[in-house]
Amino acid sequence: MKKAIAIGVDIGGTHITCCAVNILEGVLLQATLSRESYDHEEPAHLIFQRWATALNHTLLQVDEKALLGIGFAIPGPFDYRNGISMMLHKFKHLYNMHIPTCLNTLLMEERDLPMRFLNDATAFAVGEAWQGAGRNHERVVVITLGTGFGSAFLNGGIPVVSGADVPKEGCLWHLPFKNGIADDYFSTRWFVETYKKQTGETISGVKALLDKAENEPFVKSMFEIFGQHLAECMAPWLRQFGAEILVVGGNIVHALPLLKTAYEEHLQKLGVSVPLVASKMMENAALIGSARLMEDTFWEKVSADLPTL
Repeated sequence: MKKAIAIGVDIGGTHITCCAVNILEGVLLQATLSRESYDHEEPAHLIFQRWATALNHTLLQVDEKALLGIGFAIPGPFDYRNGISMMLHKFKHLYNMHIPTCLNTLLMEERDLPMRFLNDATAFAVGEAWQGAGRNHERVVVITLGTGFGSAFLNGGIPVVSGADVPKEGCLWHLPFKNGIADDYFSTRWFVETYKKQTGETISGVKALLDKAENEPFVKSMFEIFGQHLAECMAPWLRQFGAEILVVGGNIVHALPLLKTAYEEHLQKLGVSVPLVASKMMENAALIGSARLMEDTFWEKVSADLPTL
């Protein structure tokens, strides 16, 4: 039997999601989907137990003879080449731990399963470029707008992390923008802080603002300003990279109808014309992108440029 199944894993601060993927076709095997919750502040052994519970549920649904291994979409800082967590702001009890060694002993498979790792925003972008909104485009930029500002630049489906046409590691979040850095302006935090500054009220997040936009002109203007800011931030990089499409994921994607026109009009003024589209796959993009890490030819190309810590 030809091995064509890989398990994609999306690691967040509060949950793990995993699913088997046919990587010959780039298709999720929905019946194998599994999810477990936890707190990233918990001790290492409890986190690994939760991860193993989710993975074992998925493994039970997969023919071992067809299984290539497990790919992880996981936040940084992380030694992606060697599978070692370097995070302290999250998962501090996993710091300097070799994830495959710790996790394989808890899995139902009798053999040590190969495990490969990639930044979560990059894995999301790989999935979107391969099977989502970026499919059939060569030069794709993907951003995630939510609790933080993620980004990735892909050429032919491969993340580009160095060179004059992309920011270092493909990351935009830390670059100077207006009175701070980009992450200050392109995350839920900007909406919450801007609304409180104007009204004195604390809002839970973007979803609550969407409910107010129709009746409160200031809220509507916030989304328009956000769109203009996004165009200003992205225009030089879209131009330099020669981007064909900009794909947006994350929770703020639901606000796209309110900010897209302002984004496109401002982008045109800046002399750039790149369509802005919503993610087609949403949370499934990271699962498919991480599973693709088990495709050897793809991994060879990606791993050559993984960050060296």
